[in-house]
Amino acid sequence: MKLFLFAFITAMVFSALGFKKYVWFISLGYGFSIAAIGVMLLIMGANVPAALLFVIYGLRLGGYLAYREIKSSTYNNKMKTEIKSGDGMKASAKIGIWLTSALLYACQTATLAFRTANQKGSQIMLTIGMIISACGLIIETAADLQKNKAKKQNPARFVDTGLYKIVRCPNYFGEMLFWMGAFVGGITAYSGVLQWVIVLLGYLGIIYVMFGGARRLEMRQNRTYGEDPEYQNYVRTTPIMIPLVPLYSVEKYTWLVA
Repeated sequence: MKLFLFAFITAMVFSALGFKKYVWFISLGYGFSIAAIGVMLLIMGANVPAALLFVIYGLRLGGYLAYREIKSSTYNNKMKTEIKSGDGMKASAKIGIWLTSALLYACQTATLAFRTANQKGSQIMLTIGMIISACGLIIETAADLQKNKAKKQNPARFVDTGLYKIVRCPNYFGEMLFWMGAFVGGITAYSGVLQWVIVLLGYLGIIYVMFGGARRLEMRQNRTYGEDPEYQNYVRTTPIMIPLVPLYSVEKYTWLVA
């Protein structure tokens, strides 16, 4: 459990960015926490390609979010009405969110931490997991680039080109695929009930967060484009989260409050 504790401490350090700006607990703090944990695992002797995937994933996400924060005034102005500012929030509440976020990030990366600490696990499963994660990383990167390009061409229109023809939240789908790969890669290495509970909490936790994010996005888009017949047809015929799975809306699931 030593590496898991190190991962938790590392995540606490980098997710503390949220004390500067509330949303950074789960945005910049998230991306840079994963990258830092990847570096820590490299130093502690983890499989190099697997740990580098964490580093690349975290730097890509953190860098993309930082660029958006700095360059996109339109995005920032819009998000002021969509995301809690944290102003007036009690310090105890912020500390609770900080610790919960850091714990989630440690649980997500515990797949490789436990494999490294236990010194066991199938190389075949690790390779399969890394391939799945790499595919997820490529999908979410392509989705972000495609959305940026589409919004530059027509800022007032919803995005339904590229990967968005197949699924309405391809970036979230890529994220879920990345962490599924991380889970699969260590599936033969976990020892004992506690390790299984930790990695399952990490994987199911990020799935919950992604569906919660999809619900917020759907509600925001419904308010913005709801009167557009093309948008109405798009949401009726394009799955919201997973390609080919006929789930077209999550707005009614009020328990998705992440």
